[in-house]
Amino acid sequence: MTGRTGRTGRTRTATRLGAVGDLGAEDQKIITLARSARARVAAAEGAAVRDETGRTYAAAAVNLPSLRLSALRLAVAMAVSSGAAGLEAAALVSDADTLDAGDLAAVRDIGPGAAVFHVGTDGALRATLTP
Repeated sequence: MTGRTGRTGRTRTATRLGAVGDLGAEDQKIITLARSARARVAAAEGAAVRDETGRTYAAAAVNLPSLRLSALRLAVAMAVSSGAAGLEAAALVSDADTLDAGDLAAVRDIGPGAAVFHVGTDGALRATLTP
């Protein structure tokens, strides 16, 4: 990949996320959105989903005294509340060893055939779950 000069004048080399480099551009996009959502608010996890029209929805985990939502469930809820009829793919960025069964069920409710990418906070692809 080509290098770019940043604000510091040093050349940066663009790199792909660990094993994620084998994925298509649209799948890499939702992983990037999930990582960004997590980083933006320093949340424990971030997620993104892509609906059947290609629209994307990104969310971070919510952990309030009166409301707790995982990032993936919130991203699914955002898609559904925006009129999505189905999901093509989902990505979760977290330190967890495995995906929560309830998170996976939320994705499967609206996207039974959706691929779900579990990515560590280091950017390495941990698992790709397909039906």
